[in-house]
Amino acid sequence: MTSLRPWNGIPIHDAGEPLVPLVDLVRLEPHPYLSLGAPYGDQVCPFRLRRGVMARLARAQECLRRRQSNYQLAVFDAWRPVAVQAFMVNYAIRQECEARGLDPDGSGPEWEAVVLEVGRFWAPPNMHPAAPPPHSTGAAVDLTLADAAGQPLQMGGAIDAIGPVSEPDHYALAAREEPDSAAALWHGRRCLLAAVMQAVGFVQHPNEWWHFSYGDQLWAWRRGLLLAHYGRYGAPALEG
Repeated sequence: MTSLRPWNGIPIHDAGEPLVPLVDLVRLEPHPYLSLGAPYGDQVCPFRLRRGVMARLARAQECLRRRQSNYQLAVFDAWRPVAVQAFMVNYAIRQECEARGLDPDGSGPEWEAVVLEVGRFWAPPNMHPAAPPPHSTGAAVDLTLADAAGQPLQMGGAIDAIGPVSEPDHYALAAREEPDSAAALWHGRRCLLAAVMQAVGFVQHPNEWWHFSYGDQLWAWRRGLLLAHYGRYGAPALEG
């Protein structure tokens, strides 16, 4: 798996904000990675974000309610230690290998193709402070839309699915060709989620309809900025 992303060259000057718990938002529980035994250690609350990011997420919730009063945001995952990132990368590789009938502990071109494909969606668990996985910064959040009762809506693909179905515009062509189809409904919901998040300053991961961040290197890269505001939580700050 490629060790660096295009955005990892962007300098980080960490704002020094603490992680704060998510408030007034639906949490999709039990937490999926905790349920798998991911090694959170003593830091057992993944539903946390940097204070400034949390404030923007609350604004996104308000924006959504103005546009669609019976919808709300539902958070799948937020802050993620690098040890959890490593655990989940290995888990995703094993799951995808098994789905393709490959030996998860194998090698060769087919196995390497799985690793590359998983790498489009899972950042390398890099411990270097200049190349933090986005979720380890406390600036990235995985989320979806839910109804008024807090039940997640169908979005045309599961969070963490490996493959083209996870790309934000996967259903765009089908939606244009068949405006009354399920694909059009899913595309509209993905667009709505992206619109409310982007309205308050978040950027979307290019390969994932559910992943948004504010202030990390990915955010700076997508906005053409020269400095990121959040590095790996607890790591030394890096100034450009």
